[in-house]
Amino acid sequence: MPHPSEPSTLAVDCGGSGIKASVLDAAGTLHAPAVRVPTPYPLPPDRLAETIAQIATRLPTAQRATVGVPGMIRHGVVVATPHYVTRSGPRSAVLPELRDAWVGCDVQALLTARLGVPTLVLNDAEVHGAGVVAGTGLELVLTLGTGLGSALFDGGRLAPHLELSHAPVRWGTTYDAYVGEHERARLGDGLWSRRVRRVVEGFRPVFHWDRLYLGGGNSRRITPATLERLGDDVVVVPNQAGIVGGVRAWELVERER
Repeated sequence: MPHPSEPSTLAVDCGGSGIKASVLDAAGTLHAPAVRVPTPYPLPPDRLAETIAQIATRLPTAQRATVGVPGMIRHGVVVATPHYVTRSGPRSAVLPELRDAWVGCDVQALLTARLGVPTLVLNDAEVHGAGVVAGTGLELVLTLGTGLGSALFDGGRLAPHLELSHAPVRWGTTYDAYVGEHERARLGDGLWSRRVRRVVEGFRPVFHWDRLYLGGGNSRRITPATLERLGDDVVVVPNQAGIVGGVRAWELVERER
């Protein structure tokens, strides 16, 4: 059992295609295998909260929760979210009523009330990054999955979030579409990996990072030849970081206070 001063954490990684969670102790050790369910659509805020609560019933009791949600999240409030405003998931029609329900939603307060424990809500790439950054220098995290996620850390401190995924990269195509899962499946891993390399090299003069971490479910699909060309300052990290980061994310918050 964890010491009372070291609460266990329900860590939830919300994606466009799946929602997975586990409970970790203060050291980041899983108390149970991660539980994953398909992301249900359509997905208003209350349904997301209920889905997470149902997952929590299949896991050990936790004293707090960390939830990573795709999109622009500021102080636990949704500014924009790309997938959950759609009828049936990524690349489907946006429903105005869902957009209205999500924009301005205090999802942190919603989940705190539904789960009955203090809950921290961040962008999903930020939680992922919390699980891997060393805490020195400028560290950029890019997650490759349904789309492209990003998080920036300076000396272990979380920088304000930028939705790089929605910036145009080529002929008006966004980064989300350019290296997202739909294009990986269409192109195959080889050609898709070349696109990932173009994105990385395009970001170099923008960030001048000390270390770049590539995570998310598709990072393991980058070809060895591409990885070799990316350089020693680029590291592929396990997708499990999206869960493990749930503990360290609280440390980031404490640093900012």
